[in-house]
Amino acid sequence: MLTVVLIGTGNVAGHLYHQLLLSNTVKLVQVFGRSSEALTPFSEVATTTNYKELYAADVCIIAVKDSAIAEVSKELKHLKGIIVHTSGTQPMSVLNNAKVGVFYPLQTFTKNKQVDFRSIPFLLEANEETTLETLKLLAQEFTENIHLVNSEQRKQLHVAAVLVNNFSNHLFYWAEDLCKEQNLPFAILLPLIKETVAKLETLSPKAAQTGPAVRKDTETMQKHIALLTEPLQKKIYQLMSESIIATYEKKL
Repeated sequence: MLTVVLIGTGNVAGHLYHQLLLSNTVKLVQVFGRSSEALTPFSEVATTTNYKELYAADVCIIAVKDSAIAEVSKELKHLKGIIVHTSGTQPMSVLNNAKVGVFYPLQTFTKNKQVDFRSIPFLLEANEETTLETLKLLAQEFTENIHLVNSEQRKQLHVAAVLVNNFSNHLFYWAEDLCKEQNLPFAILLPLIKETVAKLETLSPKAAQTGPAVRKDTETMQKHIALLTEPLQKKIYQLMSESIIATYEKKL
């Protein structure tokens, strides 16, 4: 049975924690946190705020913010097991141990919002073959959607993930505000949002594109820009439209 120590108490750590508790072949033996208060939701296993009290385990998962990974790794030099981080952007080289790797779940995690781990891609990287095989076994406890990806590929994927998740969600927020201004429910847009995503199961994003920019309908675009009150929103709308036009101008 693989044993795991989890470093961190944030969103990613919380979701990994609950999933690991369900496993019959992987044992989560301890969670590290910066404070006893932060560790309260992790009470079903041993916890500690002291790096020197960390248990020996086959794998130690660092699930903290990117800027803290290197410093945390320095505190783990006494551990003999595999040390991995869960970052989409940090290279494997930020880890200072003999056996290191990356254990990156490509998904957005929000507190108190359950996710289906079976559908989540896990991107793996390791500095040696035996370490990689161990990480594959660990990943199989979460999903069958496992990919071997190097640090450069993972960085590019993270940019792509920000585009499709963070940026699109901010546009949803912006659209919600526009609805509120007219006393309309944001839910009126949900069928459109769902269809936009559903089409990507059978069409490429390029083939699925619709709207005034792809038709080069400048009159409609100018009317939209005039309706927007924030200068930054006007600029974003203009730049997005220009990007769409540039993508499809040969077709036009």
